[in-house]
Amino acid sequence: MYKSLSLLAVLAAGPAFASGLEIQIEGEANGTVVIDLLEDVAPQHVTQITELAAEGAYDGVVFHRVIDGFMAQTGDVQFGRLGENIRAAGTGGSRRPDLPAEFSDLPFERGVVGMARSQNPNSANSQFFIMFEPGYFLNGQYTVVGRVTGGMDVVDAIKRGEARSGAISGTPDVMTKVTVTD
Repeated sequence: MYKSLSLLAVLAAGPAFASGLEIQIEGEANGTVVIDLLEDVAPQHVTQITELAAEGAYDGVVFHRVIDGFMAQTGDVQFGRLGENIRAAGTGGSRRPDLPAEFSDLPFERGVVGMARSQNPNSANSQFFIMFEPGYFLNGQYTVVGRVTGGMDVVDAIKRGEARSGAISGTPDVMTKVTVTD
């Protein structure tokens, strides 16, 4: 079921952001990314992300799929840590249950954060992605959970992967610390 909200309506409605994330990134990109989470748009997904972040589950997780002109994906808390079998990164999730889709009318613009999933729309768990450029073909197909409000230059500097797959060669960039903010 689609929620009929536009990004402008969400922003105009006042403080729709119950919380956010502050992500410290190291690698080719170095710095802090600030994300405002849209609890009013995707409450179950925001709860899952903030609980995982508060537990430290995202600390040390790599950006395992990065496609130039499209997006940077991270959040595989099961297989996505440096020093582990990084080849499996992107195939795991968390010990928490998968989430039912919370689709909205919010467009996938530059800086929008969406939940990654498999072919099943109700399979999002811990992985998320940040858009480098608009990806309107994702609209209504993936859950929008937030938007970058600071550090987009850091996002832009994340090490890119191979052109088609986005797979990273060598050492990927890593989220060294992910903190929940108010």
